Amino acid sequence: MPDDHTMDAFIRGIPKAELHVHIEGTLEPEMLLELGRRNGVALTCASAEECRAAYHFNDLQHFLNLYYAGVEVLVTERDFYELTAAYLRRVHADGARHVEVFFDPQSHTPRGVPFAVVVEGIRRALVDAEQELGVSSRLIMCLLRDQSPASAMVTLETARPYRHVIAGVGLDSAEVGHPPRDFEDVFRVAREAGFVTVAHAGEEGPAEYIIEALDLLKVTRIDHGVRAIDDPALVERLAGEQTPLTMCPLSNLELQVTPDLARHPLKRLLDAGLRVTVNSDDPAYFDGYLAANYAAVQRALGLDRDGIVALARNSITASWLPAPRRDQLLAEIDTFVAAAD
Repeated sequence: MPDDHTMDAFIRGIPKAELHVHIEGTLEPEMLLELGRRNGVALTCASAEECRAAYHFNDLQHFLNLYYAGVEVLVTERDFYELTAAYLRRVHADGARHVEVFFDPQSHTPRGVPFAVVVEGIRRALVDAEQELGVSSRLIMCLLRDQSPASAMVTLETARPYRHVIAGVGLDSAEVGHPPRDFEDVFRVAREAGFVTVAHAGEEGPAEYIIEALDLLKVTRIDHGVRAIDDPALVERLAGEQTPLTMCPLSNLELQVTPDLARHPLKRLLDAGLRVTVNSDDPAYFDGYLAANYAAVQRALGLDRDGIVALARNSITASWLPAPRRDQLLAEIDTFVAAAD
């Protein structure tokens, strides 16, 4: 196996896509402080070091408490543009050629931030990144499962005029006690409106939540899906249907979803024929962007170069790219691998 330096260069260089990242979760402490000062929002930490020192979590809810406090500094279209542009520069440096980005409007509109301000700031940054960096993108609006289905439906109706900007609808936030079945009607309306659907399931919740997301929400991808490993029949189904899993290893480690990356089910699921992908989730909080997540699982699980190539190819085939662009990126992977031999 190549040494760590050689493997890290291979990981960073191989063309890939990121399919599971929350744009609000890319808010680095330095930007948090800058936007707090600019918008007059008081923060509990006074320096980047002090903010970062607080980024150690007991579970998902502990993280979400800090996460939702942080988004208070996002107020203007400029804020959302700068946040998104900074993420895109980082992920481009990690070899990403395509990204599918989550945003959480229910974290902003109750604070008086107009839906249009959020979407337009993110959209402009995505457009600029495609022109300037060659990074294509899709935007996914996530609904907060720990808020009511009625609130989700209102948010969905607000999003209808932006269907040309927002490709998909997802489900995120605190999972335990908030099963996918609660949002069956909302997701039916979303599909009827032309949105592609995805859902966080099987992160802290059971494998049954993955089954509900597939059967009731009719999702095309499962975000996380760690608990699939608990149900052999589900593993067989996911392999047969080639339903992508957008896994986030460093997030799972930081939130103690898995106590040790060496025990993470990613490789077992990959070996079982599932379309597993690697992503960063909320990288500002979980100590690693896209390439760092690849490197972490490569080391912890002993993945060889073929394993990295499989993950990169999965990220492209699991994306919502049109066939010509998808084929182009798969060919770029082949060219990159051949040159690395």
